[in-house]
Amino acid sequence: MRTRSYPTLRTVLALILREMSTRYGQSPGGYLWAVLEPLGAILILALGLSLLIRHPSLGTSFILFYATGFMPFSVYQSIQNTVSRALNFSRPLLMYPSVTWLDALIARAALNILTGVMVSYLLLAGIVLVDRTSAVIDIGPVILAMVMTALLGVGVGAFNCLLIGMFPAWEIIWSIISRPLFLASGILFLFEDLPRSIQTFLWYNPLLHIVGEMRRGFYPMYSPQYVSPAYVILLSLGLLAFSLVLLQRYHADILDQT
Repeated sequence: MRTRSYPTLRTVLALILREMSTRYGQSPGGYLWAVLEPLGAILILALGLSLLIRHPSLGTSFILFYATGFMPFSVYQSIQNTVSRALNFSRPLLMYPSVTWLDALIARAALNILTGVMVSYLLLAGIVLVDRTSAVIDIGPVILAMVMTALLGVGVGAFNCLLIGMFPAWEIIWSIISRPLFLASGILFLFEDLPRSIQTFLWYNPLLHIVGEMRRGFYPMYSPQYVSPAYVILLSLGLLAFSLVLLQRYHADILDQT
């Protein structure tokens, strides 16, 4: 009997195509909404805050300042949300021997990472061109910020996938405790502008480090000393490793739950 080549790759690609058709193929505009949704949020945010303050904390462009904070946060949220629901989303297909729980996680993570990178590139490049800012882009910090965003999204998503599978109420609990993240991740402000007591507390929010690194890449005069890529990467990999070990042990019990 002849076996198929690269069965895992074939399965992951099939799951990616299934999710693409499910999420984007059944709505008017399809993938266009992946660009329009964050763009609309950035424009509303920039317009609203420009009426309250005269200048952004960095540079002269409200749109660019908030886009460099909002896009990493948005990409993280998208990856984390989809990975955390990977087992529930692919539960019917996981009954087939050729589809594993790890395939489901990889497929959702890969699709949302690629989509997030594409949307971020289109929006940030478009803002720089249309807004005619004087930004001098350093691609190194931008790439590092996106790598940290992807790792954190996958790590937290896998951790939540484990907890949601074992304790379904965790999905509601997490949605409540994670809501302040938008205000606590440096999207609307600079970390350096905060009082020292608040800085000490918020430093442990990895999204603050990601946003600071992203802004370093767009503002050459900005050098956030608080950013620690090692902290974000080690935290993300630690959560991912812990979650994968326990998912390997308990995924069958999770899938057997009704």
